[in-house]
Amino acid sequence: MDQKIAIGAGVAVVLAAGVFWLWPEKAATPVVEPTVVAMPDEPAIKHSVPELAEASQRALPELAGSDAAVANSAESIFGAAAIAQWLVPDQIVKHVVVTLDNLPRKKFAERQKPIKAVPGRFIVEGTDEKRTIGADNAARYASMVQLVQSLDMSRVGAEYFRLYPLFQEAYTDLGYPDGYFNDRLVTVIDDLLAAPEVSGPIAVVQPNVMYEYADPALENLSAGQKAMIRLGPGNAATIKKKLQELRAVVATHKPAS
Repeated sequence: MDQKIAIGAGVAVVLAAGVFWLWPEKAATPVVEPTVVAMPDEPAIKHSVPELAEASQRALPELAGSDAAVANSAESIFGAAAIAQWLVPDQIVKHVVVTLDNLPRKKFAERQKPIKAVPGRFIVEGTDEKRTIGADNAARYASMVQLVQSLDMSRVGAEYFRLYPLFQEAYTDLGYPDGYFNDRLVTVIDDLLAAPEVSGPIAVVQPNVMYEYADPALENLSAGQKAMIRLGPGNAATIKKKLQELRAVVATHKPAS
């Protein structure tokens, strides 16, 4: 595998960790069915990616057989321990695309997430009648936030462009034959950046297995925005800064007229 492609695969996986470590917290492990994705009409391309050179296209693995190459290249950059701790090494590109596509929606496909759940239980404080997210909960995300903070988004973007045909193929297979994955990525980033900043204790309820926000205005936000709030104000601000940097890279190119 071409070394630049290998680097791109590794960086893409770690970037995914920063964006995709955004799942509802639970008191137990529920059975969650995959989200059924609607198939709306797709608009014209808004944010095109640079055209990949023919030699680089030949260097890419087939989507169906890309897991080992993606996992091995990520391991070579970030170490075996980190990859073993965080990466779900099965249909990596597909699960990255599915999860990204779901983040602006109300629900997502829990079984298809590419990154393992954050360790430890969701921390709440108070009584059954009045629970709030625990003050120490944000610390659970610290290592991943630090990892994302260290990324050079110019490099991440460049290597994402090299790997783009794999992401586009997976997006097409998801049910968007006329869709353009990079446009969807920009939409996802914009949705995460629009997450409201919430200070002070945040009330939660547990009507079933999953915790929910007690405030209907928060609970009705997208899955991604609700998760950004759960990270805590400091972590969310750090992630938003890196998302802004990434958007500046991936949304720069315009389609040819």
